[in-house]
Amino acid sequence: MNKTVVGMLMMTAMAAAMGSAFAQEAAKGPEMTAAEKEQAKKIYFERCAGCHGVLRKGATGKNLEPHWSKKDKDGNVTEGGTLKLGQQRLEKIIGYGTDGGMVNFDDILTKEELSLMAKYIQNTPDVPPEYSFKETLDSWKVIVPVKDRPTKQMNNYNLKNMFSVTLRDTGEVALIDGDTKEIRSIVKTGYAVHISRLSASGRYVYVIGRDGRLSLIDLWMEKPAVVAEVKIGFDARSVDTSKFKGFEDKYAIAGSYWPPQYVIMDGDTLKPRKVVSTRGMTVDGEYHPEPRVASIVASFIKPEWVVNIKETGQILLVDYSDIENLKTTTIASAKFLHDGGWDASKRYFLVAANASNKIAAVDTKTGKLAALVDVAKIPHPGRGANFTHPKFGPVWATGHLGADVLTLISTPSDDKKNAKFKEYNWKVVQEIKHVPGNLFVKTHPKSKHLWADSAQNSDKDLAESVSVWDMADLSKPTRVINVAKDSGLPPTKAVKRAVHPEYSADGKEVWISLWGGKTDQSAIVVYDDATLTVKKVITDPKMITPTGKFNVYNTQHDIY
Repeated sequence: MNKTVVGMLMMTAMAAAMGSAFAQEAAKGPEMTAAEKEQAKKIYFERCAGCHGVLRKGATGKNLEPHWSKKDKDGNVTEGGTLKLGQQRLEKIIGYGTDGGMVNFDDILTKEELSLMAKYIQNTPDVPPEYSFKETLDSWKVIVPVKDRPTKQMNNYNLKNMFSVTLRDTGEVALIDGDTKEIRSIVKTGYAVHISRLSASGRYVYVIGRDGRLSLIDLWMEKPAVVAEVKIGFDARSVDTSKFKGFEDKYAIAGSYWPPQYVIMDGDTLKPRKVVSTRGMTVDGEYHPEPRVASIVASFIKPEWVVNIKETGQILLVDYSDIENLKTTTIASAKFLHDGGWDASKRYFLVAANASNKIAAVDTKTGKLAALVDVAKIPHPGRGANFTHPKFGPVWATGHLGADVLTLISTPSDDKKNAKFKEYNWKVVQEIKHVPGNLFVKTHPKSKHLWADSAQNSDKDLAESVSVWDMADLSKPTRVINVAKDSGLPPTKAVKRAVHPEYSADGKEVWISLWGGKTDQSAIVVYDDATLTVKKVITDPKMITPTGKFNVYNTQHDIY
């Protein structure tokens, strides 16, 4: 082939490539003013980033990039980006929600805000700045030095039965006395605290907001309050402490969604000691720029944390016995890792890979993957629930955002009386009929009941209700309870989502958050677990959008 022909072919290829690039450049999203972008960016962070990602590449939720596409094995496009969906379709999806577990936002956002968000996600995502060790250190504050803190409990509260309750939209935590049902303290924290974790001693509560602000609350003070805080990133979900014997509360670890990294700190002051990036290759062998740190738990049998990296599907066992020479074991599982809990023995950690419809089980004794169990669509266990099944022995339960079942998985046991159940280990032994949109399941060793919410269901009555099963007979719910009606609060257009069942320390009560609109009265409804009747409705003008509740004793000892 002569040079002229080669040159013409090269120019044709370049022209085609440039034409394609120009065509893509021409396909821009709707025009937005700087003020509109700032408003939309704030809403996206508060309401959308958790499921869809800061870079909008998706995880629990769909990919929301303008030019994204997904093809089947034959090369046919089966899903398209937000530009392909268009303004009207996007407004309907955001407003009405989806059957896959996305809630309707028409009672949360105004029509103008729905339109704004539809425009925003048709535009190219902004890449947030990085966040260095120096910036982390500069944000660190010790409000009450260790030497000035009490040497004994200065209040007369029953701390074992204290509840740390997230007030989502006000950026606060309410500390509620489980015995008297009185609010003992409302503490300013980061925005929309995702979880509360307890120190090994039960004295300190570590709470992390979705804005990356980690707060340390001292329960021994006359009025419990924040004694230290640090900002570990711009977006975060997870925190825990060191719990292995000899290291109790020596260190704390917090994981960041953005930047994708985790921070190791001193446990009693939150002084940053080390920042570790989680960027890297996925289990499929592809590089990912936003591998967010999902759940973190502390092992009881080794000086290790189990750190779950959402987008990569990698589970890290981080050895904190020598943080200056950090050793990490990397275990490949499946995407996208989310939340999970310990089995009854506290040896195995089970975590949802919700985009893969699997549960990954890690053996923290051997440091290896114990099992990868296929389950129904979009598992979302919270911490899950452990109990002894009448036929299959020890099981761990998860609910699902996208399927109408609760899944029971057989777990191993060293107890000789459970040896006969070994053949079932790491198998799905039963699927219990429920409804889609489940976020949390819960039980207690002293209870005969299994509770499950359906807060993300698109049906208002179901979203405002919880279901309860007798564990001796799981064929159907013993009762479906409409928590909104039981609360006695006036009806509202906004859905009052019944969410996150949490037991009292003695296992006799179950607390349900009734998460209403920001301007509506919310509540916590307390049920007698034996009779399934209402014992108390906790309402207060300061009780604004309660979501997660964490009983001190149960959280301290991983009882669920």
